[in-house]
Amino acid sequence: MKSQCVIPSRSEGSGGGPTSAAHRTIAFFHEGKAPAQIPRSTLGMTLSAAREILCRPFDPRVFQITSLTLLLGYGLFFLHFDVTLGRVVTIVTSALAVQWACGRLWRLPRFDPKSALISALSLCLLLRTGSTLLALMAVAITIASKFVIRVRGKHVFNPTNFGIVSMMALTHAVWISPGQWGNTAFFGFLMLCAGGLVVNRAARSDVTYAFLAFYVSMVLARFVWLGDPLAIPIHRLESGALLLFAFFMISDPKTTPDSRPGRIAFAFVVSAISYYIQFKMFRSDALLWALVLASPLVPLFDLLFRGTHYSWSEKTRALIPFTTSQGESHAKVPLAPLSLPGHTIGTGA
Repeated sequence: MKSQCVIPSRSEGSGGGPTSAAHRTIAFFHEGKAPAQIPRSTLGMTLSAAREILCRPFDPRVFQITSLTLLLGYGLFFLHFDVTLGRVVTIVTSALAVQWACGRLWRLPRFDPKSALISALSLCLLLRTGSTLLALMAVAITIASKFVIRVRGKHVFNPTNFGIVSMMALTHAVWISPGQWGNTAFFGFLMLCAGGLVVNRAARSDVTYAFLAFYVSMVLARFVWLGDPLAIPIHRLESGALLLFAFFMISDPKTTPDSRPGRIAFAFVVSAISYYIQFKMFRSDALLWALVLASPLVPLFDLLFRGTHYSWSEKTRALIPFTTSQGESHAKVPLAPLSLPGHTIGTGA
């Protein structure tokens, strides 16, 4: 029995865009027509629809959620973090609930769980407390800060950073444990690779590498000045907490300056404040305090160094106009010209 090609029907009144052109092209091929017999405008709009599908941007938060989940699993089952699976479930579910409630209160068009999942997983990795109530308070402050504390459409503070520091300022029953990560080369390599993947997908690798360059230089210069052996600063820098902060917290594209000069200046300020808090005030949580103190300067850096505000859904490739023979213009992702027997479709200048 001869197989038949079934072409999905379109609802009436849906217009004549790339999708309808795709249906017409399928019909032409099904009828046995050669590519040269297909109207240029129809084939051009079909290629346009294919480009949109194939080059659709991938949300870098998916990479971040995956990386944080792997890190948390490694910490729970191999490093035996001082956090239970029950506490993890509580933090994650409550973060999603607060995100949903805030979205309804601020009348967001739809519920997007990705940002809340990142904050929740980060809290599970960093926050330590013996009280479930305090953990829930940290979750509420973390998620709500994204909606309440905003300047020019951007939330000022990294949500997880703000939630943890706020709770540490309110009570001594909340803390972080930098030593829980250990100094194992394998775990440090895992964090470095996963974090590098995240920041490169989020187009914020510059602030991460600038911070590491400034901070490491300051630490090494201090020990050279004091005449200590090199093993001491190397041991201090072999910290999973440092890598977690550099690749997953300071690199947050929604709370860093919009321009590259602004991000580099911001990285220097954070590293300088962190150096002072760690070596002058002798606090092991210097990185978190430094970031929360430097974050209010981000709007100033955005004024001094103009840049494009980051969007999670922005295209990863530049768009250029695609024009058909009928004069119809569509913004499309650049692609090499397509050659078919007796027919060539190219991009317009």
